[in-house]
Amino acid sequence: MFVGRERELSVLRERYDSPSFEFVGIYGRRRVGKTSLISQFVRDLPCGYCTAIEDDASANLRLLSRAVHSLANPDANEEIAPLYSSFSDAIDAAFAHARTRRCVLVIDEFPYLAKSYPAFPSILQAAIDRNKDESGLFLILCGSSLSFMKEQLLGRNSPLYGRRTAQIELLPFDFFGALRFFDTMSPIDVANIYGMVGGIPLYLRQFDQEKTLSQNVERIFLDPSSMLYEEPNNLLKQEVSKAAPYNAVLSSIAGGASQHNEIATKAGLESNALDYYLKELARIGLVTKEEPVTGEGRRRAVWQVADRLFKFWYRFVRPRQTLIERGMGPAASQNIMNALPEHMGPVFKDICRDWLWKQFAEGSLGFEVTDIGRWWGNDPIERSQVEIDIVALDMGSTMLVGECKWQGATMGADQLRKLDRRARLAGGGPITRRWLFSREGYTSGCNELARQMDLVRLLTFDEMVSDQR
Repeated sequence: MFVGRERELSVLRERYDSPSFEFVGIYGRRRVGKTSLISQFVRDLPCGYCTAIEDDASANLRLLSRAVHSLANPDANEEIAPLYSSFSDAIDAAFAHARTRRCVLVIDEFPYLAKSYPAFPSILQAAIDRNKDESGLFLILCGSSLSFMKEQLLGRNSPLYGRRTAQIELLPFDFFGALRFFDTMSPIDVANIYGMVGGIPLYLRQFDQEKTLSQNVERIFLDPSSMLYEEPNNLLKQEVSKAAPYNAVLSSIAGGASQHNEIATKAGLESNALDYYLKELARIGLVTKEEPVTGEGRRRAVWQVADRLFKFWYRFVRPRQTLIERGMGPAASQNIMNALPEHMGPVFKDICRDWLWKQFAEGSLGFEVTDIGRWWGNDPIERSQVEIDIVALDMGSTMLVGECKWQGATMGADQLRKLDRRARLAGGGPITRRWLFSREGYTSGCNELARQMDLVRLLTFDEMVSDQR
């Protein structure tokens, strides 16, 4: 069953309804659902679909020829489709088919085709310039290599620069999108699943709603025959050569190191070498550098594992692989479940930020925001490093500060007082909103203090998810 992606489908359908040539680039990380999105879009449309492969140019020309042939002969046996003599002839034929009716040509895994025949982007550019004014072709190029796709679609030095009419970067679902994959599982369990695999549709579908969370962890992560057991390692090997130093960096960050020197020490790397590996991991979307949302934060920047599956796997699965492969998955499962509430703390903060963005997009927030992040730095009163979980800004002015609590008991009045005191560190003043977000709720003392203060709101996790399914 196809879930979500209403906005992306709307973009594609709106473009399809135009009478002119359209060229849409779709890109995003592997497993994010690009092919499913395209398949849903073209379900009832005349379409030729070419999935390029890691092979030579002749193999990919054969696949493209079959896709072009199916534009005019949708029911024909692709095995007997004629082979065009060149990529130029195949693309010109696609444009010709679309002169009398709208049709879609999809080239999926476009980087494979372009690498097998480097002149293809130039050939495509020339064909677009020759034919776009007389043809109603709807061309889609799709790929998972983010850097390659962005260079070919957005880069000024690319032959295709300026030819696209739209582009879609398909991102993982946020928690509220992931919630739609589970109609019977509790929102708390779904949040834990989201903390393990993020919003990748294929990964979310691995979880069985009829099983407990612990049973799912054993079946999905701690069984050497399961898909996700080696998934991060396999994905990394597709992106880099000599995975060992990248594994060391990812393990260090997932294990709690965030400052450059700390990561280098734990990974056993020189500073210059670490710079290279961090840059490459950031390029492929596995790590990100974060700065405090207000103030001069460059010197306080920290590194985080950006992909949830990678963060969970490198923290919990990879260190236990020897145990798992010796059949001790159940023991590893219990250790993971015991540590899961602490792992979920940062995840819940992200869920709360996503909820704020969602409320703003729906017009329910009550004020405007231009950025939402977090803040950390020195507190001269406490004489220690402190953090504010949520800081929402409007054109640089602090509009809201928030504290988020996933594990443990209800939130008390002392936590509201602490947030009120720390708000000024992030540029907040007496009229800045103070909001608390809690999984377990609030003490009577906290509720009473909130009634006495202005611009305070106490939110529970149940309230945040009550209308999302």
